[in-house]
Amino acid sequence: MDLFEYQGKQYFARYDIPVSPGGPADTVDEAVKEANQAGYPVVVKAQVQVGGRGKAGGIKLADNEAEVREHAGNILGMDIKGHTVNRLWVEKASDIEDEYYASFTLDRAAKKHLLMLSAEGGVEIEAVAESNPDAIVKLHIDPVDGLDLEVARQSCIKAKLPETAVDGAAEILVKLYRCYTEGDCDLAEINPLILKPTGEVHALDAKVTLDNSAAYRHPEWEAFAATEVLDDREQMAKEKGLQYIGLDGSVGIIANGAGLAMSTLDVVNQVGGTAANFLDIGGGANADVMAGALEVINFDENVVSILINIFGGITRGEEVAKGIVEAMSRVDLRAPIVIRLDGTNAEEGRQILLDAGIPQEKLRSEPTMLEAALAAVSTANA
Repeated sequence: MDLFEYQGKQYFARYDIPVSPGGPADTVDEAVKEANQAGYPVVVKAQVQVGGRGKAGGIKLADNEAEVREHAGNILGMDIKGHTVNRLWVEKASDIEDEYYASFTLDRAAKKHLLMLSAEGGVEIEAVAESNPDAIVKLHIDPVDGLDLEVARQSCIKAKLPETAVDGAAEILVKLYRCYTEGDCDLAEINPLILKPTGEVHALDAKVTLDNSAAYRHPEWEAFAATEVLDDREQMAKEKGLQYIGLDGSVGIIANGAGLAMSTLDVVNQVGGTAANFLDIGGGANADVMAGALEVINFDENVVSILINIFGGITRGEEVAKGIVEAMSRVDLRAPIVIRLDGTNAEEGRQILLDAGIPQEKLRSEPTMLEAALAAVSTANA
């Protein structure tokens, strides 16, 4: 679950990470109230989960109440890359001497936490990685050992942060790591992490993704879930209990397991296609789950072909096949299906599909992930 900036800052504050004083506002009058409490000058910021707010006019500096009213009125209701602004964050403006980048996430391949730190903050980390990859320090952290202040300090020095920022940045890294681990985050990112002329180091922005698998430990997350913005596809998937993320492509993706789903997206991209979604049906998917997944995919009018990539372990091939047959009997699928079915009871599953007598132009089977991806992309691009 992705948090809005203001929620991320509130989450950071639980772990004593310094953030700008401010508050959320849903109306112009509320924005003025928050500005008066924070003290001028303030920054009025659109709360949408997309980058490029500043360039779109969604972040404005205000020196007085009249300017807050003007900017809040202009930003509320604004469309930023398809996201409508319904809430603002109004915070005390900060003097900035320098900007850095810091984040923690999980490196699944290494089975360790990953710190990324750079002296080049305030821009997308992908841009830094492309233009100057040596500017990013990457440090793997064993969950058993954790991150102590000295290791954090050495990372700041290696990232070539100025001496005046090292101690403050190191302290924030330790707190950010605690937020990431104890707070059950998939991602905890500060961009930019700023150095003030006074020498203080401060989190000017917050990007936090919470691990939904840990929600049972955090009843307080229900307040975050209530503000989650889902498109119609994602809402439908949520109601069916599916792990789904909507994208902008034309090939609908269904796979069992997050790793396989990500690999499927990568292969589709490599052979010249674009994925319409990420959809993981999990390790024990039955016929009902598969049918529900196809209903969600079918709901997306941009989907031109559907790629089902199943490697059975706990998920059995005959159950997957039954789900496909059932879904095709009760849902008028607009897009043809290409399936790669392997693993547990895959042969039985393929036989069920064959016996169902479904025309090949509606359902075809391929032996490998690459061949299935090529077929699905070829159909989508035809």
